[in-house]
Amino acid sequence: MIRKFEFQELKLKGAYLIKPFYSTDERGGLIKDYNIDTFKANGIDHELKEVFYTVSKRGVIRATHFQLVKQQPKLVRCISGHVYDVIVDLRPESETFGQWAGFDLTGENMNMLLVPERFGHGYLVAEDSVVSYKCSEVFYGEGDSGIMYNDKDINIKWPFEIIGGKENLIISEKDTKLMSFEEYKNAGLGKSN
Repeated sequence: MIRKFEFQELKLKGAYLIKPFYSTDERGGLIKDYNIDTFKANGIDHELKEVFYTVSKRGVIRATHFQLVKQQPKLVRCISGHVYDVIVDLRPESETFGQWAGFDLTGENMNMLLVPERFGHGYLVAEDSVVSYKCSEVFYGEGDSGIMYNDKDINIKWPFEIIGGKENLIISEKDTKLMSFEEYKNAGLGKSN
């Protein structure tokens, strides 16, 4: 079986749900989740500068992260396990400013998200998972920021039932001190670099 790359632009313009190239035979399979020429042919300019992986336990929530400067567009794929992945449009000039979209990314479905610059990104870990990030900008700690996972204005509908309820949530101390969407707007953040 051979399945070619499939690209679906989302209602949050610039973001894509992508199915990677996948080929199987009696020996097993091959997954190709990035090819610069294929991405460019589909209108996506995403050149890699950094690749990393997160290893997370069930119940972990990684809040709505972004970089204030040297913004980090990323291609995100769950290599193994299952995460409920969320993107938020943080571009003040966008028609979908402040809107979010959520997707189940699993090792089995192999779906990927292309998260553009000036978007927030986070996920809830439904089962122990490894997530791959292929970034077109390097991590810049001085610009690292985010918005609270439970911000009342963005109002993400996290499926806490997949971890047995909100009481099973695991959150870093850093993520408990992130800003609100209101603070983000009032600070005039989200402008182009």
